[in-house]
Amino acid sequence: RVQTRPSSRSVGQLCLDDLGTPLDQVTFVVVDLETTGTQASDAITEIGAVKIRGGEIIGEFATLVRPSHEISPMITVLTGITNAMVADCPSIEAALPAFLEFLGPSVVVAHNAPFDVGFLKRACLAHDYVWPQPVVIDTVRLARSALSKSDVPNAKLSTLAHFFQAPTQPTHRALDDARATVHVLHGLFERLGTLHVKTLEDVLTFSTKVPEPIRRKASLADGLPDA
Repeated sequence: RVQTRPSSRSVGQLCLDDLGTPLDQVTFVVVDLETTGTQASDAITEIGAVKIRGGEIIGEFATLVRPSHEISPMITVLTGITNAMVADCPSIEAALPAFLEFLGPSVVVAHNAPFDVGFLKRACLAHDYVWPQPVVIDTVRLARSALSKSDVPNAKLSTLAHFFQAPTQPTHRALDDARATVHVLHGLFERLGTLHVKTLEDVLTFSTKVPEPIRRKASLADGLPDA
């Protein structure tokens, strides 16, 4: 299903040629997937996404997806998604166009983004859809750069959602987890604001910084051979 909510702010296309785009002028689509497993050969079983701009939710997208092979009992225990639930749902080939239309020119946000984006890109390639090559923000990388071990013991979505007191906690269902990630993203943005990170470009630069604990370990490799 796709839900669009009215907003007092206009939803314009992000132009990355303009450096220094304020975060409240960027449209983000926070996405989460459920799948039959973690391997490249596995399939998507659910897509959940929340579109936000200026701190406001302006739309949501959610659909179960009928995978090309059966869901294992282990995955059903984890997600609650059964083979019977997806039997009459659209295939990923049928679901992708609606999701890509919802995505539009937005910046993609995901928790452990390489996982979700990798599945979406492979699905597009398999069914001859063009992946739009959006800018991607990974809240795992952002959290590891913005928070210390004294803040949180790890960068799991459940840990961060609890830390930021998200009203929706992760449940291993796509829309719930996307909603939880929205609150984590906003919490991270608030934390970064105190470090004068105010624009999309600032966030992208900050999220690629090597955390201090890892930088300190670099000296451990001194003197090791290169090959």
